[in-house]
Amino acid sequence: MNREIHTLQVGDTTLEYTVIGKGIPILLLHGGHSGCQEVFGYERLLESGFSIITPSRAGYGRTTPVMELIQACSLYKELLDHLSIDHVHVMAISAGGPSGILFCSLFPARVTSFTLQCAVTKPWLAPADQAYRVAMRIFNPNREKGTWRMLAVFSNLFPKLMFRLMASSFSNLPYSEVKQRIDNKAIEEFRKMNNRQRSHSGFLIDLEHTQHDYSKEMAHIQAPTLIMHSKNDRSVPLSHAEYAKAYIPQAEQCILDSWGHLIWIGKHAVEYDDALVLFLKRQEQ
Repeated sequence: MNREIHTLQVGDTTLEYTVIGKGIPILLLHGGHSGCQEVFGYERLLESGFSIITPSRAGYGRTTPVMELIQACSLYKELLDHLSIDHVHVMAISAGGPSGILFCSLFPARVTSFTLQCAVTKPWLAPADQAYRVAMRIFNPNREKGTWRMLAVFSNLFPKLMFRLMASSFSNLPYSEVKQRIDNKAIEEFRKMNNRQRSHSGFLIDLEHTQHDYSKEMAHIQAPTLIMHSKNDRSVPLSHAEYAKAYIPQAEQCILDSWGHLIWIGKHAVEYDDALVLFLKRQEQ
């Protein structure tokens, strides 16, 4: 899924982005360790008549590492203005949750619908947590390239073994049950993911943005909202979906029995695709 990478300059700030497809526009705010060349979930959306605008969020790729989330969201609005797009479906994935929440709260007139996908919606990894401390070390901008290079090498050499070793980071299920929900295609997509991911300075910025409570911002969201989550998600617990449902006025949930955090791969991916496309099409009627 090759596409041309563009940049938008707004004052001293650079925003990297891609656009793929020719249909109804979606603004996709990617998860952690990703960027404007994300691919998970894209194929079905493109086949269903949507185009996907993907900015690299703050600190990812060539996007300026803006620390203020309001400034980052204002850049996404500038991007829509630059592309002459009035309204978009907004999708926020994983650590991109706060970006989507704040964008929809700040610019309701630009939002046709909002979808949260296994997204962070409340304070996430705390500085006292071991996972937080490990992430600060291995995804530090001075080390993250080496971290991902090592993961890519071992994933290419031993794809099934690496999936098995890393599955517990994404799923609450024992591996014997994870195996029942995946297939060889999922393992291959997981291998490819470990080859394309980078953290740059973006994930450390994500760790800062995900320390905050966004309940007030969620209460101001006016767009119809779909909250998609796996009940077996270990990376971002199901409580984040329940929190969003409690605060977003026009929210409905789609809770999947998929293997874990990466709902776009595995045997339940079709179920996810069907529910998302049906929701988006309803908003266009």
